[in-house]
Amino acid sequence: MENRVVGDAGSAGGDVAGDIAYVAIAGPTASGKTAAAMAIARTRPVEIVSVDSALVYRGMDIGTAKPSAAERAEVPHHLIDIRDPIERYSAAAFVEDAQRAIADIRARGRLPLLVGGTMLYFKALIDGLDAMPSADTALRARLEAEAAVVGWPAMHAKLAQVDPVTAARLAPADSQRIQRALEVWHVSGLPLSHFHAAKADKDTMNSDTTNGVLFSLETEDRTWLHTRIAQRFDTMLTDGFMDEVKALRARGDLTPDLPSMRCVGYRQAWETLDGDWPTTELRERGIAATRQLAKRQMTWLRSMPKRRIVACDQPGVIADIVRQVSQIAERKGLA
Repeated sequence: MENRVVGDAGSAGGDVAGDIAYVAIAGPTASGKTAAAMAIARTRPVEIVSVDSALVYRGMDIGTAKPSAAERAEVPHHLIDIRDPIERYSAAAFVEDAQRAIADIRARGRLPLLVGGTMLYFKALIDGLDAMPSADTALRARLEAEAAVVGWPAMHAKLAQVDPVTAARLAPADSQRIQRALEVWHVSGLPLSHFHAAKADKDTMNSDTTNGVLFSLETEDRTWLHTRIAQRFDTMLTDGFMDEVKALRARGDLTPDLPSMRCVGYRQAWETLDGDWPTTELRERGIAATRQLAKRQMTWLRSMPKRRIVACDQPGVIADIVRQVSQIAERKGLA
């Protein structure tokens, strides 16, 4: 099968030089990341670090396709079930937690294997965090109040006027990131994209936590991925996804504007239970939202030049990744 390598020889891609802090597997939802990670874990002494903004939440198992109890018993997993759904989790918190996990795993003589589809987290870890304004609670509350009146698509349109670059990569319903981008603009007078561009101009690579090999599971056959997405959503429904969401709602302290409940699938299930649309439409809307998520994930991946592209819809892809990881580990004297 074709294996394309994109990027320079160095961190996160190419013929890697120097010390390797970790191996990472990134890709859109349903691309086979977990299967590849478990196959590697059966051949190398690794520990898995989740790079997923939904897997951090306890009680959200079915709708996030969280690794099974058997998989987690077979190989140590980190950054899973570390937050209650009422709590917020940020890219900054992830970088701090991931850096600690990577250092601890390496100290145990094992290879950290980063696996997930939250590309913002990967980018924050690899490129570093942007020195942008901190959160303004009062301003955030005003933006939320305005959005409650006009809707987030209208707020997205406002963002497009002041920061078209950021608006172009955000979905009109991505309330959390639209709010943050507007907050940054109001506080600093500069668009969020300005801070991202400034960061891109700096050499922020750090050998302890950012010098890694990034495998990117990609496909040009969208039908293959769309079929897997539909199959996964059907499995979720069969496994009791709606009962999981009902249990979360029954707590009484969760609201649909929390980051946890805005996760794809959970948002659509919540709106269905609110009666915003018939239950018969849940499957269609959930699959459509997951496809859009996958599209955004691919856009993020393509912005990462230092990655090894692996065609995830081709036969033998898992064996190929296992082979490459073994070669890297042996060449660099890793676990």
